Amino acid sequence: MFAKVIKDECIGCGLCEQICPEVFSMDDDGTAVAIAEEIPSECEGCAEEAAESCPTNAIEIE
Repeated sequence: MFAKVIKDECIGCGLCEQICPEVFSMDDDGTAVAIAEEIPSECEGCAEEAAESCPTNAIEIE
C-alpha cells in the first residue's frame, strides 16, 4: 500500500499530518507529502483515515 499527495489539489491544511504523522508531513512549500516507501501495515488504517478526511481529496491510497 502506497500513499500519494496530489500537489495541485493540496491546500496545506495539515489534517493528514495530524491524523497520520508516520505517513504524511508538510514540506517547505506548505503542502503535504507522503513517505516514499510502502506504508507500514500498522499505519494503513490512519493513512486511509487521512485520505478520507482530506477536504480536497488530494490523497490517493493505492
